Amino acid sequence: MEAVPVTPPSDLPRTLGALRASGHELKGVKTEIRDNLLAALREGRDPWPGIVGFESTVLPQLERALIAGHDVVLLGERGQGKTRLLRSIANLLDEWVPVVEGSELGEHPYAPIAPETIRRAAELGDDLPVGWVHRSERYTEKLATPDTAVADLIGDVDPVKVAEGRSLGDPETIHFGLVPRAHRGIVAINELPDLAERIQVALLNVMEERDIQVRGYTLRLPLDVLLVASANPEDYTNRGRIITPLKDRFGAEVRTHYPLEVSDEVALVLQEADLSAEVPRHLIEVVARFTRHLRESSAVDQGSGVSARFAVAAAETVAAAALRRAALTGEARAYARPVDLEAVPAVLRGKIEFESGEEGREEEVLEHLLRRSVADTARFALRGVDLGELADEVATRRVRTGERVPAAEVVAKLPTVDSLTEVARRLGAEGTEDPGPMASAAELALEYLFLTRKLAKDETDDGDTVEYG
Repeated sequence: MEAVPVTPPSDLPRTLGALRASGHELKGVKTEIRDNLLAALREGRDPWPGIVGFESTVLPQLERALIAGHDVVLLGERGQGKTRLLRSIANLLDEWVPVVEGSELGEHPYAPIAPETIRRAAELGDDLPVGWVHRSERYTEKLATPDTAVADLIGDVDPVKVAEGRSLGDPETIHFGLVPRAHRGIVAINELPDLAERIQVALLNVMEERDIQVRGYTLRLPLDVLLVASANPEDYTNRGRIITPLKDRFGAEVRTHYPLEVSDEVALVLQEADLSAEVPRHLIEVVARFTRHLRESSAVDQGSGVSARFAVAAAETVAAAALRRAALTGEARAYARPVDLEAVPAVLRGKIEFESGEEGREEEVLEHLLRRSVADTARFALRGVDLGELADEVATRRVRTGERVPAAEVVAKLPTVDSLTEVARRLGAEGTEDPGPMASAAELALEYLFLTRKLAKDETDDGDTVEYG
């Protein structure tokens, strides 16, 4: 979601009369979204910048729902990008919209809905002051928690206003909650099943009849909101924690998923990770495959899911390991190598939920799947390259690496064989005098030879150094 500009353009109308004279037309929030989405599709613009891996699955379904003007619930496991996708809908709103200056609910000057604003509009006529609100301010998000109250979402009587002399039956004594204040905007409720059932009931009228009830009396407010929500499929379908009438009021239910292709997972990591050192693509691919293998493993609780944030955190851990290694070895440039992958299982073990029968085997499972991911990545990247000569040479002139071995020392020990030149070309290590890329590429090839039993590998007791041979 884009940042809020400091001030609106100076040429926008500032009174109701000027707004009418400009030819401005009133649009509902769902109409705004539909018109802007259709315009983007016609012009070939991407309506969903930063959303990766949903192009042919989730996004077409969501687009149809928004064009139909439906309230939407996204169903998916943790870390599938549901919240980011909900926030992206705000980019489909008009950039600037007029509001009655000073109105509590951000009402349109043509259609005030609160009693106080209606009175002001009648008194001031065309002199009613007009302000402008940016689309980023029209998105309201609430994380559903069991302690959420009706007052938080809908509103309650304001004791201060009552103390000022107004009667309890006066609509102007109401302190409006999150949903009315999102009038002419988007309300997103994350993890909707976590709302207590009585709180869910309070949303029924808002979604269908568009009125609100506070402390025993009804205030008719023709609210203009798009309600979107996220939920875990297990909560939504198995435990039944979204009440049936509320489920019925959502016009569309869209299922999300984890990235379907390795390339999508890699793109997501590259987009989201804040890397403190340079991590080559082949190591990002190892992280992506590792994450995917975890999602397929019978040892991992798939009901809990393996979040995309795991892959992002893993890549950041590899970068941090490379930066630490560079500090230990005195290298000027921190460039990640396969040896840095060893930090991932230990650091991120707590982000994975294992099946109950796997107690004590967690580290073994993670290390096995990481080795498998390294082998799969190398097999894919180096297919067709004959590494036999490299294996023969290294068997006679052992190559030492590890977190205390500088890249220059690794490269100096490498044999001169044609296959290494091809390995360097495929893994982006050509054309640089820096030894880091070549050491990283060679380490991947050596580890692949070890995993396919073409080379032996000896580790020191402390794990600081490794010798292939």
